[in-house]
Amino acid sequence: MATTNQAVKTIEAGVAKVVDAPVPALPADDYILVKTTAVAINPTDWKHVDLADKAGCVGIWVGCDYAGVVEEVGKGVTKDFKKGDRICGPVNGSNALREIDGAFAKYIAVKGDVQIKTPDNISDEEAATLGIAVTTVGQGLYQTLNLPLPTSPTTASPAPTILIYGGSTAMGISGIQYAKLSGYRVVATSSPHNFDYLTSLGADEVYDYKSPTVSEDIRKATNDELTLAWDCQSTSESAVLVAKALSSTQGGVIGTLLPVDKKVVKEVNDKVEVKMSLYYTVFGEEFGYF
Repeated sequence: MATTNQAVKTIEAGVAKVVDAPVPALPADDYILVKTTAVAINPTDWKHVDLADKAGCVGIWVGCDYAGVVEEVGKGVTKDFKKGDRICGPVNGSNALREIDGAFAKYIAVKGDVQIKTPDNISDEEAATLGIAVTTVGQGLYQTLNLPLPTSPTTASPAPTILIYGGSTAMGISGIQYAKLSGYRVVATSSPHNFDYLTSLGADEVYDYKSPTVSEDIRKATNDELTLAWDCQSTSESAVLVAKALSSTQGGVIGTLLPVDKKVVKEVNDKVEVKMSLYYTVFGEEFGYF
């Protein structure tokens, strides 16, 4: 068992550095010790570093996405993991309540049953991008918006429609593919230079998010019957544009990744409900959040 470690730690607001650190002991029986082989950065990482004073995470390890090899499995882990397995998944990085929650280290402790075995046909670098993406899609499309799972896709004809706003974002790219696997017709937005790419992922129609008539165009194309949307930009401005695209008579549900101003959404479509999902809740543990 290794006795030395290095980790990326927030030193002060706006500054994170590689420092010598202990090899983490498993904080609970349902954790796994992992030797990392690749990591991936997400906006939440640099935001927590930049706002470390407000977030209370000075001195805390950074990082939420990794791939690696199992070193030790806690006795409370129910998934079939063993030493030597290649795994990847989500980590509660920059958690103000626990210093060593972070993926950017040589050795990390991860919540066991929310990790996955790395498929044989992908590299560790590719696997390191899956943790937040797959978790967030699961929360957004399946927990919040109640799409049928890809293992039991809808067989409705015509297929129900979902709008993926921000289709070329990391979450949008994943969301399009999962929504198609669930049997949905996917309408997406992006810049025109990404239209072909999103179509190759499965999007049925793609609209220019900068167009002044984007909401009206989507509402017309969906016969004023669109009732489901996942807003991957999740600003109050994007949520308003999405609300304008949803049905004027039925309203619908917008899933978001961040808080948005529900009042301004209601002002443009009072039949729309906004529901937010938050990545950090997947661990089922208390955490510090700002």
